Amino acid sequence: QARLMESGGGLVQPGGSLNLSCALSGITLNYWAIGWFRQAPGKEREAVSCISSSDERLNYVESAKGRFTISRNMAKTTVWLQVQNLKPGDTADYYCATRRLLCSEYDYEYDYWGQGTQVTVAS
Repeated sequence: QARLMESGGGLVQPGGSLNLSCALSGITLNYWAIGWFRQAPGKEREAVSCISSSDERLNYVESAKGRFTISRNMAKTTVWLQVQNLKPGDTADYYCATRRLLCSEYDYEYDYWGQGTQVTVAS
């Protein structure tokens, strides 16, 4: 069974950066895609970025393009979401999730989820 664990969140000032990590076990990224989602207080969860099993990288949030970068290590055990030039609107709980092979922007298509890491952007 897949297990995912996020880390790297915290309190950061506007304009700051964080490197969110999603540590994986029980799966290999040769066959699974990893998506990052976020959920702000009072809002629905939204897809942020995804990396497929074939290393296709997608960004879903227009305001995050150019600021959020998804990557993975060669051992394919960790996926990162580097978030730069953070804005108060980026405040949310960030989750990684996995599904077979291909990326999707729909959270209900993902099979396994981590517990989330909180990102707060405030001065």
